[in-house]
Amino acid sequence: MADQLYQILGRKRAVPLPERKPPWLKVKAPGGANYIRLKGLMRELKLNTVCEEAHCPNVGECWEHGTATFMILGDVCTRNCAYCAVNHGRPPVYDIEEPARVAAAAEQMALRHVVITSVDRDDLPDFGAHIFAETIRLVHERVPGCSVEVLVPDFQGNEDSIRKVLEAGPEIYNHNTETVPRLYKRARPGGRYERVMNIFRTAKRIAPNIPTKTGIILGLGEVIEEVLQVMRDLREVDVDILTLGQYLRPSDDHLPIDRYYTPGEFHQLREAGLAMGFRHVEAGPLVRSSYHAWEQVQAAGMAT
Repeated sequence: MADQLYQILGRKRAVPLPERKPPWLKVKAPGGANYIRLKGLMRELKLNTVCEEAHCPNVGECWEHGTATFMILGDVCTRNCAYCAVNHGRPPVYDIEEPARVAAAAEQMALRHVVITSVDRDDLPDFGAHIFAETIRLVHERVPGCSVEVLVPDFQGNEDSIRKVLEAGPEIYNHNTETVPRLYKRARPGGRYERVMNIFRTAKRIAPNIPTKTGIILGLGEVIEEVLQVMRDLREVDVDILTLGQYLRPSDDHLPIDRYYTPGEFHQLREAGLAMGFRHVEAGPLVRSSYHAWEQVQAAGMAT
């Protein structure tokens, strides 16, 4: 499998980038009845979603199916990753009532699986871990039987913050790896690759029964040998679920796209990941970390 992937994907760029996006990256513009209803609910409860803030291409599909990824702790990030559409700068004071509003939204939407993420909050003593923990507890309390997945920032690797979130009992602990080590300084200057690996080591030591998950975006300039090595590294720290998706440039101010991966190439990467021992691999051009999150939980045998 690896040799075949090297032959297909080993060069930096498979073909010159087309002037337009390939057809497999075209999605229907959002605007259905459920999308409009959920957008109104988010505004009514003064909640942010990463679906909107990160310009996710799947927002229409996911919201039409009644699922959303809540983004807590505001919509301004203390870091400035070169691939990310979320605003960066000095965040405002966070809202201590936000966890209750997220729980209320989950109840009104009758969700069975909630995904909670946030901007980086390097300005806070615990990097926002307390608000994550409160949100987990309140969703479990208000919506019995609803599982909670957290997509957390790196908390600068702080073990107390990681522990605080895990002790609140999320069903899945997710932190995105994003890219290969060589590209970290360029794409994710505030992050550290080894810190990511240590986060998963720490999470498994603290809560070995809570599944861990991560995501990688492809098309930033990585080569296949690097991607496969990252996947091996993730298995070494016992990550359970992996998502692989295509990088889409949010604006001309962000990193350019190096190449488009085809659906067939994503399929082969998925097969390689399963062969390595991941419990579930979601791979495709439009895949994002929380895309089909509930289906991922079911497929990996983790549904509550």
